[in-house]
Amino acid sequence: MRLMHVMAGAKEGGAENIMLESVLALAEMDGVEQRVVTRPDNRHRIEEFEKAGITVDTASFDNLWRLPTDQVLKRAIKDFQPDLIEYWMGRAGTYAPRAYKRRQIGWYGGYYKLQRFTNCDWHVGLTKDLCRHIREQGVPQDRIGLIHTTADFENTAPVDRAALQTPEDAPVMLALARLHWKKGLDVLLEALADLPGHYAWIAGEGPLEMDLKEQAEKLGVADRAKFLGWRNDRGALLAACDVVAFPSRYEPFGTVTVDAWAAKRPLVAADAVGPAAYVKDGENGLLVPKDDVDAFREAIRRVAEEDGLAEKLVAGGTETYEATFTKAAFQRDSMAFYEKILSELK
Repeated sequence: MRLMHVMAGAKEGGAENIMLESVLALAEMDGVEQRVVTRPDNRHRIEEFEKAGITVDTASFDNLWRLPTDQVLKRAIKDFQPDLIEYWMGRAGTYAPRAYKRRQIGWYGGYYKLQRFTNCDWHVGLTKDLCRHIREQGVPQDRIGLIHTTADFENTAPVDRAALQTPEDAPVMLALARLHWKKGLDVLLEALADLPGHYAWIAGEGPLEMDLKEQAEKLGVADRAKFLGWRNDRGALLAACDVVAFPSRYEPFGTVTVDAWAAKRPLVAADAVGPAAYVKDGENGLLVPKDDVDAFREAIRRVAEEDGLAEKLVAGGTETYEATFTKAAFQRDSMAFYEKILSELK
């Protein structure tokens, strides 16, 4: 099976990580050949593809001057002769050539408009609710696949806490998030102010970096709130933290939930639509109301202090992960969907 993947996303981000790990998981399967067309500005992602033996073509995906990207894509398709082409997120979907519509797939990591995937006959939703969203835009159910993301941090060594100016015995909450209002990191900092001795690692970049750092100064937690920037070692951060903090106000899914479960770390999440669909409060995580600083703080405190709670949440998270989000489950569901498409093309 020859699969081409087209990604026009940001330099870094959650959906970009999903695409990277999905393609690498498929690369482990016998009989699968892949090629990627993406932007040139993420050397880490390109290097990972190339290490896996995957050819990468780069294009600007500049909507004001589309011709160069159209030409790169046309040449790559002609050279590779893919059986299927998957377009990861809406911008990539707008470049899908009409001539290959029957073998093209649009991937939804958010509530994208169907018009972005006009030339895709097939559609993949990351969650049950995203599949509903696709269906309600008029796509027949038999043209939609539900394929969950995956994560795998087995045997990942923890990051050195001393390198992050964090005491070995301090309770650490980890937030993996873009520094954007949607992510609710201001709530995390407010909660941290009344959690003496706790530290927060915030791994991500974004437009609110200065605002959040100023907030940390005003709250008196600048020495305990560590802004780490974008990290490609989230497995090592997860292995070294005590709880995963996920205070997002808006989240179609939130791969942080899967990261926490895969890394066997207790999860505290706000009830945005994505986490609320998968996190069972008190079983595989603690689910609190969005924008509720008191509830978020209390949940973090409970994980640190309540006997047996962290272990219970980890056990529930591991059960959820193994049932739905393992690499094997992703490979199985992806291949089943791809083979379904190919069977209709015969």
